[in-house]
Amino acid sequence: METYSMLREIADSWVLLAMFIAFLGVAVWSFWPSQSSARKDASMIPFRNETAPARAKDNKTGGLGDKTKALKVETKNV
Repeated sequence: METYSMLREIADSWVLLAMFIAFLGVAVWSFWPSQSSARKDASMIPFRNETAPARAKDNKTGGLGDKTKALKVETKNV
């Protein structure tokens, strides 16, 4: 038997089976309950460097701050 033919038969059967078993192992491992914190951490990667939006301290203006106060003053004078 030629070397090529022997390696081709092994690749067609046993290596394919080994790769499929490895794929199943990785898929089961990634969805294992102990990996839930890693999945949550990975899902937050796009938002890691974002800062929280600043909230207005004045609730009377509807959260828009000093800009609406200036607009209200201008409309009262008109």
